[in-house]
Amino acid sequence: QVQLVESGGGLVQAGDSLRLSCAASVRTFSNYFMAWFRQAPGKEREFVGAINGGRTYYADSVKGRFTISRDNAKNTVYLQMNSLKPEDTAVYYCSAALAPSLEIARTYDYWGQGTQVTVSS
Repeated sequence: QVQLVESGGGLVQAGDSLRLSCAASVRTFSNYFMAWFRQAPGKEREFVGAINGGRTYYADSVKGRFTISRDNAKNTVYLQMNSLKPEDTAVYYCSAALAPSLEIARTYDYWGQGTQVTVSS
C-alpha cells in the first residue's frame, strides 16, 4: 500500500509561483511513476505532468510554466508552478503507479487527498 500526502497549495495572484510537494510512504519509491493531476469544479480530472526516472512529461497547458522533480532519498515529488493563471485554479492530486498509461487517471493506483490551488486575477 502506498500513501501519498500533498502539501503546498494556497491562494495566490496571477503571475505568482507555488511549489506543491507530495510525500510517499513506500519503500520502493524510485520504482514508481509519479504524476500530478488536477480537477476544477464541474470538470473532469486532467493530467498535469509526470516523472519516471529522469524523464518528465507535461500537458500542453502547463508546458514551460510547470516543472516536476523528485527526490528519491526523501520519497517526495514536487510540482513547481510558475506564471500561474486563473485557469490553473483546481484541486491538485498526486498519484503513483508502476506502469500507468501516462495521461489516463484510472490507470494510476494510488492517490493523495488533494491540495487546493486558487489563482486570483
